Formats: sequence, structure tokens, C-alpha cells
Amino acid sequence: MGNAAHTTAEASRVNHPTTQNALGKVKKLVAIYTVFAVAVLGVAVILSVMGQEVSSFMWGRAGGMFASAVVAYWLTGLAARGSRAAYIRMRIIAVVVPIAVIAIDSIPGALPIWFVVMQIVGAVALIPAAFILNGAGPRAAFRKAH
Repeated sequence: MGNAAHTTAEASRVNHPTTQNALGKVKKLVAIYTVFAVAVLGVAVILSVMGQEVSSFMWGRAGGMFASAVVAYWLTGLAARGSRAAYIRMRIIAVVVPIAVIAIDSIPGALPIWFVVMQIVGAVALIPAAFILNGAGPRAAFRKAH
């Protein structure tokens, strides 16, 4: 019986309007990241079809960004429905992805400037998501059960 009450209390914190509002903002930021991921991949496809060289490094980066965007969007939705595991993963993704994208895309001459700019702008959209997800409200809503 104590577990049911504890689970209900946890669910009420996750379903609290403030927590849902925060996760809604994160979902919008992840959607922006997704738009840029789709744009980068789309431009790579168009260039390839037009006979322009698209390196395997570019394909890997574009595909990786798209895959991470889809996973991040899915995880944010799961977190909004109360998944602590999804919330924890999104906290990590929102911090690590922008750092990794900026670090890798900053390798001089490795990628065309348009590619670098689009990826970095997309990844920068996750920075506010990291602050939101690591804020006191969401952390309290998803605190570890004892």
C-alpha cells in the first residue's frame, strides 16, 4: 500500500503543470534540433543527387544528428509521461550533444562551413533544454524513489 501511495505522489509531481510546462519547452527545443538535423541530412541528399561530393564523414555526422534528434524527441515524450529513465537520458543528451557537436564540427577543414553552421545552430537549441532538465523542478519530479 505504501508503494501505491508513493507511486501516486511521484506521478502527481511529474504531471504537475510546472513540470509538464518545462518538458513541453524541452520538446519544442528538441523539435528545433530535429528540424536542423533533417535540414542537414536533406541538403546532403540533395548535394549527392546533384553529383556533389558528400564525404562519408558528412553522411555519418548528418545521420547521427538525425538519429539522435529522433531518439531525443522520443525520450522527451516518454519523460513527459513519467519515465524517470527517459528523463535521466535526456538530461545527459541535452548536455553532451551540444558539446560533442561543437567539438567535432570545430575540426578545421573537416566539414564545409554550411554543414558546421547548421549542425551547431541545431545543437545550440539543446543548451536551454539542458538548463531546464537540470532545474530544481524537473529534478524533484523525477527524484529517485527510496
